[in-house]
Amino acid sequence: MRHLPFRCFRVLFPMVLLLTTVLAQAQLKFLQDMGELPPHPRILLLEGEEQQIRERINADPAWEKIHQVIMNECDKIVSLPELERKMEGRRLLGVSREALRRLFYLSYACRMSGRDSYLLKAEKEMLAISAFSDWNPSHFLDVAEMTMAMAIGYDWLHAKLSAPSREIIKNAILKMGIDASLNRSHAGFLTATNNWNQVCNAGMTYGALAVYEDMPQLSRMIIDRAVESIRLPMEEYAPDGAYPEGYGYWGYGTNFNVMFLSAIKKVLQTDFGLAASSGFMQTAFYLEHMTGPTKMSFNYADSGLNGGLNPAMCWFATQTGNTSLLWVERDYIENLDRGRDRLLPAIMVWGGTIRVSSIQPPAENFWMGQGTTPVALMRTSWTTPDAVYLGLKCGSASSNHAHMDAGSFVMEADGVRWAMDFGPQDYNSLEQRGVDLWNMRQNSQRWEVFRYHNFVHNTLTVNEKLHSVKGYAKIEAYSSAPDFMNAVTDLTSLFEGDLAACMRGVAIVNQQFVVVRDELKTSDREATIRWSLLTSAEAKLTGKNTIELKKDGKRLKIVVAEPTRVTMKTWPTTPTHDYDAPNPGTVLVGFEVKVPANASTTLLVKLIPQSARSTSTKIPELKAWGEK
Repeated sequence: MRHLPFRCFRVLFPMVLLLTTVLAQAQLKFLQDMGELPPHPRILLLEGEEQQIRERINADPAWEKIHQVIMNECDKIVSLPELERKMEGRRLLGVSREALRRLFYLSYACRMSGRDSYLLKAEKEMLAISAFSDWNPSHFLDVAEMTMAMAIGYDWLHAKLSAPSREIIKNAILKMGIDASLNRSHAGFLTATNNWNQVCNAGMTYGALAVYEDMPQLSRMIIDRAVESIRLPMEEYAPDGAYPEGYGYWGYGTNFNVMFLSAIKKVLQTDFGLAASSGFMQTAFYLEHMTGPTKMSFNYADSGLNGGLNPAMCWFATQTGNTSLLWVERDYIENLDRGRDRLLPAIMVWGGTIRVSSIQPPAENFWMGQGTTPVALMRTSWTTPDAVYLGLKCGSASSNHAHMDAGSFVMEADGVRWAMDFGPQDYNSLEQRGVDLWNMRQNSQRWEVFRYHNFVHNTLTVNEKLHSVKGYAKIEAYSSAPDFMNAVTDLTSLFEGDLAACMRGVAIVNQQFVVVRDELKTSDREATIRWSLLTSAEAKLTGKNTIELKKDGKRLKIVVAEPTRVTMKTWPTTPTHDYDAPNPGTVLVGFEVKVPANASTTLLVKLIPQSARSTSTKIPELKAWGEK
């Protein structure tokens, strides 16, 4: 269906909607008997439920603090000029996200305080957004977030908005949000298995819930479509909850997925079994274990390094009754000083009876998840800043937002992240230079970007070649035993034609130090193996098989125990193209070794913090690792 110009919208739009509604009726699978919905406000928080939030605020200073952060932020927002349609490259997403932040905050503040200043500012913002030429449907995330923003403002403030404003805002939701999603060229998100599906279906569903009484048949079709479509990315959490796209995109996809589930459950009294999807309720454990003692995330793939508050974690905690899921979030909640998160008001909706000061640390120090991107995450303590932390990332370079980093790891000890990951480069900085960033094929320009290929990750490189994008590594064995927490993965398929076998194991030994053991066999030709570790520490070669790292007054020793003859090296992290981002204060360390054809060898590396007391433990062969 093509888009309609605004000048003929009032005349033709009802006819178009009638046609699409009639065509969609026979396709409904879930909502035939949907019936009437609650009156406005109906999205997330019904009329009168504000009192529950007030009681929570009065009972716990942590919730009172978050509430006040939102209110203070609204006092700043009211003095800002209204948003304008300003593109950044091919995206309007920055504007859409700020619209969601402003309208969610202002709507919350108006409902909690009744102040007209918040209402008037929200109304001005929504009218300004309604006057945009479009919400940039060519990058449909922009439309989804804008639709959610407008839907919350329209629904939560419905009774107080003027009749002319309601009509304008409703029509904008229909025309630039819902109608845009009916255009096949923009609806690719419906078959996506990643965060696009979660965000876009959530946004469209919020729009449908907001305008339901005016367009009930169309709204049922949109919600029904979302219930069916969103199953695709939710299947990606199977079997254990590991999110394929990493920490940062968990925060995007899962938060919006929970916004969707919470909204439909509120008005329909069912989520159609979606929350019971394999691995979904377990994914909160994944997210919690992905943060190290330094409060930095395990930032593999296109994920940022800094952790942050995820409102969805509060939903998982209340749904499961397991408040220890908020152990990491507790610190973010108690130290929140600004309202940056556009979904922050949702945490006030999902807080339930949780008392933040009573949140206890998790019982388990080890977590493992298989799936599209298997990970193993382990630590010696949740309460000691100097704890040893180790995360192993497996999977494939072909998955969404992935880098060539299968077999890579991060490691912390003594309050320092010694083995790190660059994470992504700003997408727009590469797209503006014409980089073919989203092509995941073997010969793609994506793998020429300095931060994306295997040479700068904490993994193996063979014969100076890129990893095979067809390769896939799963976790073959693991153990949560405190004296030898470990995980083993098979990396053989990454080195097609160069290695006949390649197994990697990582472990925390006696809660003292980390060991990385690689057991490999070459094919019918000699192979040069490169073992690398990326660090922001000062590095010094101290012997024929040792390197010392120094940072923040702490030291870590890297010891190559096997083989005895290697070439220790450091490599610069100077970008290779003018479009690459700079990488100041970092260096690659490690070694190279030549292995004859048809030969087997072991690479055994110890990462020894200065606090380690005993490091002489004999490390067994990988076949002895895992649960026994």
